[in-house]
This record gives sequence, structure tokens and C-alpha cells, in this order.
Amino acid sequence: MTTPGQGRIERRLTAILAAGMGRREFIALLGMLAATWSVTAIAQRGQKSHRLGFLALVPGEDATLMQALLERLHELGYSEATNMSFEYRSAEGHPERLAALAAELVRAKPDVLITGFGTLAAQAAKAATTTIPIVFTTVGDPLGAGIVASLSRPGANITGLTDQARDTEGKRLQLLQELIPGKQEIAVLLNPDTPFSRLALQETKSAAEYAHIRLEVLEVRTAEEVPRQIEHAANVGGGASGLLILEDPLIYSMRRNIADLAARLRLPAIYVYRDSAEAGGLISYGPDRRQIYRRAAEYVDKILKGAKPADLAVEQPTKFELVINLRTAKALGLDIPATLLARADEVIE
Repeated sequence: MTTPGQGRIERRLTAILAAGMGRREFIALLGMLAATWSVTAIAQRGQKSHRLGFLALVPGEDATLMQALLERLHELGYSEATNMSFEYRSAEGHPERLAALAAELVRAKPDVLITGFGTLAAQAAKAATTTIPIVFTTVGDPLGAGIVASLSRPGANITGLTDQARDTEGKRLQLLQELIPGKQEIAVLLNPDTPFSRLALQETKSAAEYAHIRLEVLEVRTAEEVPRQIEHAANVGGGASGLLILEDPLIYSMRRNIADLAARLRLPAIYVYRDSAEAGGLISYGPDRRQIYRRAAEYVDKILKGAKPADLAVEQPTKFELVINLRTAKALGLDIPATLLARADEVIE
């Protein structure tokens, strides 16, 4: 049965999702959730209350993803009305704050610590504790980043889910070719300090060599470098004919700016996450992150029931989604092939 407090939270969450959520609204929502869960859990004598912590780097940590995580926890029997409390901390896009926030969460003594989008949050959590179980959600290359000992046997107190799988970069390059057939030069935007981006670039280069496509690599480490590099690729030497985006937290946080700039430069671009297509990007192909967050909830459930993170294999994504923004295609003067539209999971009109 839904409690009055739970009902208010669900209505508030629905309203925020419908209106579009800003950073302050999200933090207020999580604060309301945490307060309600803590009070009601104490009121239910005889019920063990599980404390969960969540560490985020990206401002706000998409409400749709958090909703997927919380809904799955509810389905598994964890309720703010009986047996769960939640501590949320966000670095608001400032990586240098992660270590202090991770330490703060550790002092709260959660039963499981969950980390949000990206490698840095997982690294900060791992550095903060060797005993509290950690479940990461979307680390691109956990092995290359030194977060786990192996994908099958992570070791220590950490496990989770990666949002990358082999051959997806080749698939993205192929999709971009379908949109701009016959073009021979593609720019690749990435942050070289992100471990998974280096791995993804290697795969992209292999696919490009096979397809006889020249790549221009655009490296960015700060927000200020992003527009300069894209403009350089579009305007120098005749210009690149397309843009392949390797998103990490930095680039993801600028998805709307990148989409607007690519449209102004008339540069067709393919992204990883559907959020970028929804923000005005032309096309995205990548893992269904809502499903990943639901699976993260299942990992939390297993750990709360006695499983050790070291024994839970890191899971790779199994469901991918193709999203096409027809409004952006029209603005670019592109005709999307009917065969490509037929394969899309969603078309934004």
C-alpha cells in the first residue's frame, strides 16, 4: 500500500520529469526522499533499514535514470516506508570535490555505495573505502581504469556495470556513413584522459581503416576546448564531413552546446546517449542506461542479501537503442534513409 509520504514523492517526481528537471529540483527531490525514508524506516519497528549511498559527478544525475534505479529497488522489496534510507551527494560537475564527498558518504556508513555516470566517481569511492561494498553504474573501461582486477572476478569490494561493449564504435561509424555516404573524412571528439575514450578510439580507428575513412582526432580536456576543436574540424582544410562523439562526463555535460554548434556548422554528428539526441543531436546509438540502472539495483539487492562484490562479474550492456532526431536532420538538409528510420528505436519529430 502506498503511504501518504510515498504518494507525495511519486507525484513530485512525475511533475519534475514532466517539466524538465534542473539541478536544484533534483537535489530537493533526493532530500525529500532521504528525509521520508529515514523517518518512516525508524517508525517501522522490527524492520531492518538498509542505508544506501549515491555519489554523482554529473550535475543532477538524470532523474529518469534515478527513477529507474529506485523503481527497481521498490520492485525488489525496498521501500521508503519500511526498510530503506538514501544518502545522495553530487560533485556538480567538479571532479575535485569527489574525494571529499566520497569520504562524507563513507562516514554515513551505508550498506552499499552506488556511483553514478563516469569513471571518476567510481575511482573516488574505491579510494575512500576498502570495506563498504560499491556498485558502479556506467564506467566505460573499469579494467583499463584499474577499478577492477578483471571483469569476471572484480576482486576487493567493488563491482558494477559498464556502458561500453566491443564493436559499438564501428557500428556508430557505420551509421554515420549511412547518413553521409561517400564522405571520406570524419572528426572524432574525445577526452583523452578518460580511459574508455582511449579504448573506443582504437576501435574507431580500426573500423575507419577497414572502411577507408580518414579520421581527425579532436582532443578536449576542458569545456573551453570543445567549441574551438569542433570549429577547427569543420573549417580547416575543407572541413570534416561528419562528427563522431565519444561521450564522457565532460562532453556529456555539454551535449546541448555541442548539438547547437554542430547544427550551426551544418556538421552531422552521432552521439552515444539518447539524451544527446533529445537535446538536439542528430543521432545517437548506445546502451539503454535506464536498463543499466535497473540492473545496478539488482546488484545492490544481491549484496544486501549476502553476495560479495568480488564474486559478481562486471556486466556489459545487452540492450542498445538507436534514436534519430528528424528535426535536426531537416535543419541540416539531410534525408534520413528509410532503412535507417525503420531500425530506429525512437524518431524525434
